[in-house]
Amino acid sequence: MSEKRLEPVQEEQESCDSHSSASGCTIFLGYTSNLISSGVRESIRYLAQHRMVDVIVTTAGGIEEDFIKCLAPTYLGEFSLKGKELRQQGINRIGNLLVPNDNYCKFEDWLMPILDQMVLEQKTEGTHWTPSKMIHRLGKEINNPDSVYYWAYKNDIPVFSPALTDGSLGDMIYFHSYKNPGLVLDIVEDIRRLNSKAVFAKSTGMIILGGGLVKHHIANANLMRNGADFAVFVNTGQEFDGSDSGARPDEAISWGKIRMDASPVKVYADASIVFPLLVAETFAHNAARLIKEKNSD
Repeated sequence: MSEKRLEPVQEEQESCDSHSSASGCTIFLGYTSNLISSGVRESIRYLAQHRMVDVIVTTAGGIEEDFIKCLAPTYLGEFSLKGKELRQQGINRIGNLLVPNDNYCKFEDWLMPILDQMVLEQKTEGTHWTPSKMIHRLGKEINNPDSVYYWAYKNDIPVFSPALTDGSLGDMIYFHSYKNPGLVLDIVEDIRRLNSKAVFAKSTGMIILGGGLVKHHIANANLMRNGADFAVFVNTGQEFDGSDSGARPDEAISWGKIRMDASPVKVYADASIVFPLLVAETFAHNAARLIKEKNSD
């Protein structure tokens, strides 16, 4: 998949639509929010920083936790810590990670002026906001190289989050709607943009960590082109409950979300362990090889 991406696209093919990619394989990366909360954030940032993926899809938590980590630290705790005791101390638990309430206060202080400016630009300049445009703007405003979305902004990698209101970002938008009402986010423009990224691609690859919304949103976009050419799923879900999260790639082939002649892979494993290894042995390995070849010329 990563090597296919290095193949050039003919000029006439590249110019056929503004949504087309200049690479031989448009790579869609999807991940659930817990992977940004965990140490996998750094591997994802590496891919965005070096333009190794073309489209990102994640949940609201996958957006906000990245920015919150730029503003205040997340701490290592234990899965067994008592929720009642943590609540009394003003601490929130994400698995075995601990996030103080104060982190979200800092996030609110940072975000509210940006929302004010977005409303102003909507009213005075006619700016048409979408979730992906909002994430792009927040990546610019954070101005921190530790952030995944700072690099997505710098490298013009679109980030889609169709459930952007399902998290602290939604809470802040809700609070802000009483202080300064009027902000509108258009999800229709985003679904056209996302699907077009698949439709006009020379070939596509899906790398999906976890399940749920991000898995289906990417797969459904690739249905619009009769299926992805490459697919790698990493999750611990099982198919016996009938969920899309646990479904094997073969089920996606039946829907036309993966091509019939593709050789998709599902890795039954903890993505926080496996994904950094996959990045090291594929994207990072290929990058190192290309640098070596370039230096030897």
